[in-house]
This record gives sequence, structure tokens and C-alpha cells, in this order.
Amino acid sequence: MKKCLIPVSAFTAFACVAAPKVIVSSVGQDVESRLVTVGYALENAPAIITFGMETNRTGAATEVPADWVAVEDGAMKHVWGDVNKIVRSEGSSNKIYWRPDFSWPYYAFATNAARAVVKAWTLDDPPDYAVFNLTVKSNTMFYTSAKALPYDITNDLYKMDSLVMRRIPAKNVRWRMGAPVGEPGRSSTGNMEQTHEVTLTNDFYMGVYELTQQQLLLITKQITPHQHIGDTFPADRVKWQSLRGNAGTYSWPSQGHAVDMTNSVLGLLRTLSGQDFDLPTEAQWEYAARAGTGTAFSDGSTEYWSAAVMALSWYKDNSATTRKVGLCPPNAWGLYDVHGNVAEWCLDWMSYDITTYTLEPGGPEVTPPDVQYVTGCRVVRGGSFGEQTIKARSARRGWDNPTTDSGIYGARLCLPLPLK
Repeated sequence: MKKCLIPVSAFTAFACVAAPKVIVSSVGQDVESRLVTVGYALENAPAIITFGMETNRTGAATEVPADWVAVEDGAMKHVWGDVNKIVRSEGSSNKIYWRPDFSWPYYAFATNAARAVVKAWTLDDPPDYAVFNLTVKSNTMFYTSAKALPYDITNDLYKMDSLVMRRIPAKNVRWRMGAPVGEPGRSSTGNMEQTHEVTLTNDFYMGVYELTQQQLLLITKQITPHQHIGDTFPADRVKWQSLRGNAGTYSWPSQGHAVDMTNSVLGLLRTLSGQDFDLPTEAQWEYAARAGTGTAFSDGSTEYWSAAVMALSWYKDNSATTRKVGLCPPNAWGLYDVHGNVAEWCLDWMSYDITTYTLEPGGPEVTPPDVQYVTGCRVVRGGSFGEQTIKARSARRGWDNPTTDSGIYGARLCLPLPLK
């Protein structure tokens, strides 16, 4: 017996008035399999396509916004086709498929009771979450929220086979970098932690987790020695130079985001993903770690010896080793282990004074000459299991030689926008 389709309406959403745009041509649901099929055309430019459904209370055709209610992101699972990814082919042959009966109790749609919402996002204004599959080349998926991810964000899949990244809302935001006078543990050396106003010029993606040992293995295809072994433990003993390439040849900021494409971790990841991953600048790192707070720690704590700070991560005070990433609560932007576990390399040369850099700061152009202890060193942030909590404060600045492979050092990856 021939299956029939229940027609449902369509609604097209645009990222901006200019290109790109999508035009939905057909929407229907098979009454037997419950499969929803959406056909659409993409025009003008490549775009990231996302898909949602809305239902209404009346069951009648209407364009009144109050009549339509979005199906929650958590129910929008089991979606495949030309969706949640960068679609580069223009034309009318694109398809989206959804099995609502696998994740939503109200899966049968009556005529005019539901409509598909298809949105085109520009590559400089992508959705909040990106997932990079490290087992398949150029396999990247995008989602509008953590609830829209195929699996819970704490699933080990995102700590082993894939990198999950969170978009950080930073464009043209003016914020205070550094530690205020009186913050317990604040450095008294020069302008080491002097507060100053900083503006970042664009959003960026930041790793939800520190780079893990299994992720590093999938990127490099080589076994790397680590001090503390575990697939979902942070990759420790990672050199700045191993991440980007020779610190002189591929020197930030004089060489910009250039990395050794053949031998460095980031070069290999760029080839695998098709995107220009890098380390964060320390301004990006501190902004992302703070998640809107101005206190010593991202949960609002000011006292580094408090029980609340101890619960945020792993330090010398509560652990003799690194631990599996993501065991402790995240900050307000969903980033785990921004305090403790491993200290995270940043792009910048270390300097005792960062107050002169206020607009998209990238640190000194060259290593500060003849400055005791910091000459030739790159910045590390966040503290580690091998250090006391005082060194895990949001404003605290550490440093070391880019060739150092200490067991307390690791990385959290950053992806500048726009996407490629």
C-alpha cells in the first residue's frame, strides 16, 4: 500500500538580509514511518544550515507569532541530511530528514499544525556549538545550543573522538582584564595583573574541554608521552612549540596565525578539519574563563582557599595528578577546568606589563629583551594540579619557555571567526 504524506507548512529564517538565504520548497511527514522530509534551495553563498520545528495551538494556518511554539532543542535529535553543517552547493536539491518519534512524544503532525524552520547562518556568524569529528576529515557539525547536540555534552565522545567548541560572545565587548587591588593573591610585580579595559573585535570558538590524550592521538597519529595516562585526561607534557611549530619561525604575533602545517599539532588539525585552529591569546583566554565575572574565580569566589574554589577543579591542594576532563562544574559559558587540572598555553610572549594592549591585544611583538625570568617565555593560564589554587585565579599569569614539556602544561584550543 502506498504511503501518504501529511503536508506541513514551512518558514524560512535568514541570518541576514544579504546572502546567503534558503527557500523551503517542500515539507511532509510519512504517516507510517513518521519521517519528516524537508526540501530547500540555498542561494547566493555557502551557509551553515540549522533546522527546527514549530507547532501552533489552533491547528489553523496562521502567521501570528504568538500562535507558534518551537519544539525544544532536546527533541530535535535524529536529524540528518543537508543540515547542521556548512552547505556549499547551491540549488534546490538539498534535503533534511528528521525522525521525531525517536526523541519527542508529540511526533505526529496534523495539516497546518506544524511548520519547519530552516535557518541559514553566515560563516562569520555561526551557531553556538561546533563539533569537529577527529576520525573523519572535514566532518564538522553545528548546533544552536548544548541541548541540540546528539549526545549530552558530558558524553565521552566529546572528550575522545570529537572536539566540541563553544562560541564565546566577545565581539566589541569592553571588559576589565586583570585583578583589582585587594584581590587575594594578586601579584605586586609591576603591572603584571593591573586592571585595564580591553575590547575584543570578534567572537571566537573555545574548547569546552582541555585537549585530551585521545584527541591528540587522533590528530597526530602518534603516541605522545604523558605524565598521567588516560584517554580522557588532558594531554600533558605538551610544548607550545609542538602545538604551533618552531617558536622563532612561527612566532605570534609577528607571523600571525601561521603554524607549521606538516609537523605541528595545530597544522595537522587544520588539515583534518579544514579550519584555522590556534591557541587563544591570553586576552581571549581570560575573557572566556571569566564568563562575565570580575572576581578571582569564574564561580564568583574571591578567596582562593575557599571550599567553593576547591570544588571547581584539581590543584596541588586536592590532587596528586591530573583528572579526567569535565568532572567538575563548568563556568557560565559551559567551559570545564578553566581553573586547575593543566595550565593552558596561550599565544602571547610574556611581559610584566600588558596594560598598553587594549584593542584585540596579542601581547608584545617580540620577546621582552633582558627582562629577568620572562625573556623567551610564552604565557600559560589557569593553574594546574601541581600548583596551589592561588595560581588558578582568572587574572593570574604564568609563563615558561615554549620548548618546555612539563606535566602541568596542556592546551585548550581556540578557533577564530570567520570560518573558512
